[in-house]
Amino acid sequence: MYYTYVLQSLKDGHFYAGYTENLKLRFEHHSKGRIESTRQRRPFKVIYYEVCLHIEDAIRREKYFKTYHGKMFLKRRLKSYLTG
Repeated sequence: MYYTYVLQSLKDGHFYAGYTENLKLRFEHHSKGRIESTRQRRPFKVIYYEVCLHIEDAIRREKYFKTYHGKMFLKRRLKSYLTG
């Protein structure tokens, strides 16, 4: 299985979307600064994830989350979480 996930930076509030086969390990890498693209935005929390059976689906979903429509989907999906 593959995971498409969204992290929120506790430093600046911005989101980061990615995919992985091991969500726990990948989050650990983000948290420890091993991922260069997110190193300066630590710490993070996982705010959303989806499970996919095929890597192609996970990649497609990650790309969608990075589009305008994907960001609006996440905003609607997480509305009560984001507004408190």
